Amino acid sequence: MNGFYRFLTELQEFTFFNIDIFRGSLSFIKYRDDTLREMYLIGTKAFWVVVFGGLFVGIILATETGHSLEKFGATTIIGRTVLLGMIRELGPVITGLLLAARTGAKNTSELGSMSISEQIDALRAFGTDPIQRLVVPRTVAALVMFLPLTLIADVSGIIGGFFITTTVFHIDLSFSFNSALKYLFLKDLLVGFIKPLFIAYSIASISCYFGLKTKLGTVELGKNTINAVVLSSIAVLVIDLIFTKVVWEVM
Repeated sequence: MNGFYRFLTELQEFTFFNIDIFRGSLSFIKYRDDTLREMYLIGTKAFWVVVFGGLFVGIILATETGHSLEKFGATTIIGRTVLLGMIRELGPVITGLLLAARTGAKNTSELGSMSISEQIDALRAFGTDPIQRLVVPRTVAALVMFLPLTLIADVSGIIGGFFITTTVFHIDLSFSFNSALKYLFLKDLLVGFIKPLFIAYSIASISCYFGLKTKLGTVELGKNTINAVVLSSIAVLVIDLIFTKVVWEVM
């Protein structure tokens, strides 16, 4: 029972934390320099990680799908599988998991270190809301940069997948691409563009929450960093599941 009550307390605190983020959501205008700095750290610094992550996933997807379909003589639909798979599912998910580890760990460790060294208390003493000063810029930066990074992962994965389709399974590139586009609908693009926003917010809010709640020292900071990365990764998969259910049952 103690664990259940602790879970409810944690959930309540996290809910109030998110309410505070929404209340101070416009503070990124005031702290635009911090927001731009976070955008640079999230976007530019993660560029090659996302490129190679998406590229390898696309290659793996095309290879596994191709060898499975080859048994049935259906290798002509490899391109369609790669295109739809990257845009609807794998692009946002892979980018989310990569940034949950990279950006999530960064946010938690930075804010946790500031909390341990009493810099957060110093901000409050000077009348500055740490959520508006530290959390909102990180959240806005994640929301802005996550979609471009997802598009980069999509393109990288599609390039890698079509490279395998052409060189290994000897399917004409233009045929694969044109046939794949015939099965790409508006709902696929909407899912591919909206899903990253929810993933970005979940990663930013979870990681910042665990950073600010760190009080007792480096041991707790290590535990909270692990918790932030794990829960952010789970949130990515849960959001993907919800969108998948919505697409197939509602849209």
